[in-house]
Amino acid sequence: MSKAVFCIVKTRIQAEGIVDRLRHVGFVNDDISVLMPDKTGTRDFAHEHHTKAPEGAVAGVGTGAAVGGGLGWLAGIGALAIPGLGPLIAAGPILAALTGAAVGGTLGGLTGALIGMGIPEFEAKQYEGKVRSGNILISVHSENSDETSRAKDIFKEAAAEDISSAGEATVGKK
Repeated sequence: MSKAVFCIVKTRIQAEGIVDRLRHVGFVNDDISVLMPDKTGTRDFAHEHHTKAPEGAVAGVGTGAAVGGGLGWLAGIGALAIPGLGPLIAAGPILAALTGAAVGGTLGGLTGALIGMGIPEFEAKQYEGKVRSGNILISVHSENSDETSRAKDIFKEAAAEDISSAGEATVGKK
């Protein structure tokens, strides 16, 4: 059964190390999602807020230049602005889930997207709180128990927190 394996890390360096390890053991870039606060664009976003720009999650452009290293390898890196959560950088299937949640007007932003990915509501709310406080959420798609175990081992070796897995819902997978 397909699963999504999740963890929280505190730093971008940790996230890049995990993504590099996942890539090294055979996970493809379409299977890995990263969601992090966009700290570089916060000031710019604040200026836009005062212009009464349309609210809602908005996919941005130009994020690739701001995200380098191991994270630059990930598929579909984009900037989002989610009301109540602020500016974020997302890559992988979670970007599609967040965009779909915003367009569909479903449950609140990140929590709704995570529930849509198969995470129980309680854990989804915890992850949203962690991202809101500046942490980075990483998820990886696994096709079988070996891949799930491999991903969890990589997360543990990198001192990631809140490691869990959930049966996967459809999120624009190949």
